[in-house]
Formats: sequence, C-alpha cells, structure tokens
Amino acid sequence: MQPVLHQVNLSGSLGGAEVYTRSFTDALIARGWRTRVYTRSDARFWSELRLPAAVAVPIEDPADLPAALPERSFVVVHAPVPRPVLEALRPRVRLVGVAHQALYDESRPAYYELAHVLLAVSRHVADTLRRNGLTCIHGDPLYAVADPGHSEGAPRDRRAGEITRGPLCDWDGRKLRDRLAALAEPLVARLRPARAFRRRPGVTLGIVSRIAPLKQFPALFAEIAGAIVRQPAVTVEVFGSAVGYRALRDFRRAVRPLGGQVRLWGHQSDVAAVYRSIDFLLTGLPEREALGLNVLEAQVCGTPVLAPRAPPFTETVVDGVTGFLFTDPREDRGREFGALLDRLVATGLRPDPRTAREHLARFSFDAFADRVAAAMRALTETGLAAAAR
Repeated sequence: MQPVLHQVNLSGSLGGAEVYTRSFTDALIARGWRTRVYTRSDARFWSELRLPAAVAVPIEDPADLPAALPERSFVVVHAPVPRPVLEALRPRVRLVGVAHQALYDESRPAYYELAHVLLAVSRHVADTLRRNGLTCIHGDPLYAVADPGHSEGAPRDRRAGEITRGPLCDWDGRKLRDRLAALAEPLVARLRPARAFRRRPGVTLGIVSRIAPLKQFPALFAEIAGAIVRQPAVTVEVFGSAVGYRALRDFRRAVRPLGGQVRLWGHQSDVAAVYRSIDFLLTGLPEREALGLNVLEAQVCGTPVLAPRAPPFTETVVDGVTGFLFTDPREDRGREFGALLDRLVATGLRPDPRTAREHLARFSFDAFADRVAAAMRALTETGLAAAAR
C-alpha cells in the first residue's frame, strides 16, 4: 500500500502556492494516493479553494508539527516553516520541498536548504536553485495545472460573472497603519456604492495577480507607461490585492502617469470571468517569477498573454500563438513593447491560445497529476537520495 503523503502549508494568506497546494492535493487523490494537508487553523481561504475537508488538518502552532507527523513519513512542504521546526523534523521524516519561487538574491525559505530533495515548478526555478548551490533537485519540472475555476464560490450576492471592486490590499497585521486600514475598509465599502466592471472600448490589458514585490510592477510601468499613454484606446484593468500598504502605494505611484487609463478592482473570486473580460493578460517582470499560474489560466480561458521574452515565460507562452513576447523593457526602454502595442491597436490582432492544444495539454490536470504521481512514486520507492539528481 502506498504511504500517506503529508503536506504542510502554513501560509496565512492566499497566493499561488496555496492554489498549487490544492491542485497538488487533487492530483494525489486522482492517482490513488492518500494525503493529509496541515494548515494554519486561522487561514480561512482554504474553504474558498475547496480543499477537501477529509484531508485538511488545521494546527494551532507550527511547533505542533513534529508531534503530529509520523516517524519516517514523507512530508511535502509548500510554504515557509520556522527553521527550528524543520530542524526538529529533518532527522525524523523525509522532507520534500516544493520550490514555488525563483531565487534571485541570498534570501530563501529555510525549507529550501533543509529539505532532503526539492521539486521545482519550472526549469527557470530549477536553474536558479542550482545557481545558488542547491543541487538536490528531483527530475523534470512539475509545472502546474491551469485551473481558473480554483476560486469558485464568489459571494452569493453577486450575479454570476459580475465583477465588482474587491479588497485592494492584504493588510499587514503587524503594522498599526495596516491594522487601522483593515478596520476601516469594510465601513468604506458599505458607504461606497458597488461599482460593476464594464469593458471600455479599445484594447484592454489586464493584470490578474497579487500586487507583490516579486512581480516588479513599478519597475515595469516605469518603462512602459509612456507607450500606453500614447494609445488612449488602451486601458489597464488591475484585478488583485496588494501585499501590504507599501506595495499598493508603490503601484499607484507607478501607474499615476496613466491617469484614467488604469483602474484597480482588487481581489476577485471568479478569475475565469476576469480573463473573459480582458483582451490580453499583462505579466510582471520575469526573473523573480517562478511559473505564473495566471499565465496558464489566461491561455486556457482563451486570453493571450503579453510577457517579457525570458524564463519562465518562454516556457509557458508560445510567441505569436498564445500571446506575444517582447524584449524586457528595462533593456530597450520599452521600445519593442510600444511597437507591439501600436500594432495590436492598429490591427485588432488577438490570437486564441486555445488553438495551441499540444502546448496547453502540458498544463492539463491529467498531465499534472501524472507528473506529481511519478515524482512521488520515485521518491517513495527508490528513496530520496537516489531519486534526486
């Protein structure tokens, strides 16, 4: 009988790694594996992600993990765990770390260093791990499953498919300013009439992402804002909450030159409806990006992607077919992006990524489940040391 695979994700906020954990869990179950997922007891977003209740194990304190996990069990870690907890676990269990982020400086989650083996979500991530001295990497990249329906269950008072403004920020409870803003936000929302999204004429660029430092949106817009301003028929619609007040402030400063060409809509539950409401998904800058679930989701929904021509986007976008790649605007001051934008406005060109069936099949649930099952089988049957290379 296959062993129970224990997963750990102690994140306190919803992000790509949490969506990935849900997909990883579904993949294991679909291929006949038993699993448990240890989460923070105060993390409410798991119900929104439809994490199966039968596998969820909420815990009050990370320090409770060593007692909860059986000796010599396989433990798949998806998000940061305090180093002392990992050090207590490492001699007792087999730690498998899923590397959800690329390494671009000396900082890294402790589990990257203490895991017996790492699973990378893209070749780009694997390359950054090796460049930073982490060599116990198993096999080929896992990639992900393009699942824009992961956040079903939009608030019931919304009409199906309707997009209204959601929370603009994930407030940092450690900071007084953020705590006060978090208390005020519900009151402001009640006083402000709900505004429904309506597409404007012209070309709609959409950002469907948390506004986080790793996306580097301020640096991106510093180079491309001028090209957008020159095209008044272009609008930028931003769907996603900022990670703390500073990220929201910096983003607003960066897009200020666009004036009324940009609108912020905050967090959205029904991301599939969002993708259907835009012409192109605009990514952030590449080197800190691990994979980009939004890139995969957009393509599955028929929305082409605009991204810099660099990993990991060169792994996930077929240039001219599922979107368009352009020179990193920091290298050419946004000239190629500007020329591309001019072309899209003039011609109305909008490819349908769904025609690239072979490309998208790599990111189907079945393909992802096969990769996850193969990796787990190799690790549990042949041992971690033999399976890593």
